[in-house]
Amino acid sequence: MKRQYRASSRQSGFTLIELAVVIVLIGTIMAVAISSISKNRKQANARLAVTQLNILSQKVSEYQSDVGSLPESLGALVNEPSNAEGWLGPYADAKQLKDPFGGDIEYRNPGSESEFELVSLGADKKVGGDGVDKDIVVKP
Repeated sequence: MKRQYRASSRQSGFTLIELAVVIVLIGTIMAVAISSISKNRKQANARLAVTQLNILSQKVSEYQSDVGSLPESLGALVNEPSNAEGWLGPYADAKQLKDPFGGDIEYRNPGSESEFELVSLGADKKVGGDGVDKDIVVKP
């Protein structure tokens, strides 16, 4: 005796609308997660920039201690200038002259309120700004 199986008139599975809803939900969750990660990364880079500028400030002071004057530019920390007697560098690597946001670190000699200043323009790489876009200034 053979049994015959009848195909169910209602097939199991997902409808196109159900799949679309799931895809939209996954996309929304991913967008929120990426936004949060990006914001946290910029905040971490801002904290890293402060540390990097403080270290670079110490290297400028070392240069000044060895040579007897401040460097004319940050490049003097990497390559010996022709007029720098007592230069014991290199004091820094060329990679250390860029901030964590990929912008060049500005060296102001003289600074507005001190002998010199080191400046990172922040995440937006523009003068001014708020939050992680704010300029970071380190004075000795």
